Amino acid sequence: MRPSAAVQAPQITATSFALIGVLSLTWGGAFLAMEMGLEGVPPFWLAASRILLGSLVMGLIILWRRAPLFLDDSPRPWGALWTVGLLSSAIPFGLLCWGQQYTTSGFAGVSMAAVALFVLPLAHVLVASERMTAGKTLGFVIGFVGVCILIGAQAFDTTGAALEPYGRLACLGAAGCYALSSVLMRRLPPVDPVVLAGVLLMIGATVSVPLAYMMEGTPPMPQGASLWWVLYLGLVPTAFANVLRVVLVRSAGPVFMSLVNYLVPLWSVLLGWAVLSEPLPSSLLLALLLILAGMALSQRETLAKLVGR
Repeated sequence: MRPSAAVQAPQITATSFALIGVLSLTWGGAFLAMEMGLEGVPPFWLAASRILLGSLVMGLIILWRRAPLFLDDSPRPWGALWTVGLLSSAIPFGLLCWGQQYTTSGFAGVSMAAVALFVLPLAHVLVASERMTAGKTLGFVIGFVGVCILIGAQAFDTTGAALEPYGRLACLGAAGCYALSSVLMRRLPPVDPVVLAGVLLMIGATVSVPLAYMMEGTPPMPQGASLWWVLYLGLVPTAFANVLRVVLVRSAGPVFMSLVNYLVPLWSVLLGWAVLSEPLPSSLLLALLLILAGMALSQRETLAKLVGR
């Protein structure tokens, strides 16, 4: 595919940075919620439940708003829409659920941070307005190093499982899915972001629910606290966060949106400390400085314009 010449240049504003903060906090808290939810729901059904619930909620919002998906008379890219929907949730959720059975959680965290590094070359090739530069690339690499330091040596520890190499490939495949879906989403013609967010979740549900049934059989009914965690996961990190993600990708571009993958591990660590009394890593301050420095370097031109106003 050739770069899309019709896509406008990213419009990055102070609101874009605020949305990055909200989205990273929302997804950072999702790890805590998933840990709680897994006490009563198996992994594939937990993933399918949050996608299905999120799609139902978004469906009701779409019916209430009565807004069209496409906002102009451009050709309807239904194939690309289905591809984005599958790559946004169903396929990566399934890959992560399977892969994390054979890898460490640290490696899975590094894999998700690698989304930003995957986005850079993909956007450079497929979106004309998202060119790689030396400064932007260096900033993303510095941020990735910061995440690796935050997670520590466990990121590359081995579990000894026979299927560990395939589990690691599955985690990296999930990261690639997230990266490619963001880039392809940016190439779609003008759309209503709320409707697009709902449609993508509906597409994901068509695959995630049958997959969960195939892998884990009839779903158990969540009991007690697990039910509330499933509801939270479907409403906040899935439905609400998916709308924010679509808005960011469509306005600020996939490269900028991918910065959220560097902040999510930070929030995950801080929330684990605040809620579960987990110890803070000694490398937290150094990791924070590197992540923030990398983000600032990758967006230095935008920050200079915002400060100069």
